[in-house]
Amino acid sequence: MKSPLHGRRALVTGASAGIGAATARALAGAGAEVWLVARRAERLQELARELPKAHALSLDVADAAAAERELADLPIDLLVDNAGLALGVEKLSAGDPAEWSRVIDTNVKGVLNVTRALLPGMLRRGHGDVVLIGSVAGRQVYPGGGVYCASKHAVRAIYEALRLENLGSGLRFLTLDPGMVGSTEFSQIRMRGDAAKAAAVYQGVDALTPEDIAEALLWAVTRPAHVNVGELVIWASAQASTTQVHRRPG
Repeated sequence: MKSPLHGRRALVTGASAGIGAATARALAGAGAEVWLVARRAERLQELARELPKAHALSLDVADAAAAERELADLPIDLLVDNAGLALGVEKLSAGDPAEWSRVIDTNVKGVLNVTRALLPGMLRRGHGDVVLIGSVAGRQVYPGGGVYCASKHAVRAIYEALRLENLGSGLRFLTLDPGMVGSTEFSQIRMRGDAAKAAAVYQGVDALTPEDIAEALLWAVTRPAHVNVGELVIWASAQASTTQVHRRPG
């Protein structure tokens, strides 16, 4: 019996850690040949050695020319636009424009650059899946998250535009929007390396895991061809909104 993704060729950005690495493992475990994309070459190579039929490709998704040069000719039929980050929790009035640019360049332009490089080939082949890893922050804004929330609202807009522009193409489009996901580097990067502050975000909360997100993504892309799971929002049971979280005492 064939694996559910036998013969599929997938590309995952932000594959060096967290949701990206978990997704790459899930897709490879389901039979896909996987291209691993991120900036950290050593991390990618380590993961590639772990997986069957995996390729490590060091790339900054914010670099449009590099994305076009490295990706345009790849025979990808399953794209996971996952690379993203947040920096800081300051109000907009105290924000750093340089950090804003880094967030927008990665979270928004990175999605555009990678999708633009790969989409023409996918359209020519007439089948495939494009998965955008959004966030509940693309649905609800919270204090201290204005720029990050704006970037994830943009991802949702890109998803909606892709569905409208490519109707009848044979491609499916999905925005997968997680709530709190622990066991990743997201909060540590957001807190600029302050491990204590990063840990406090998840204190007393049974957060989602990267594997939870990867499992949901795998389910969505293995539905029959006539089924497009378009929007998938995943909350931790302890999280009711971006600002309301139940924490265990102690």
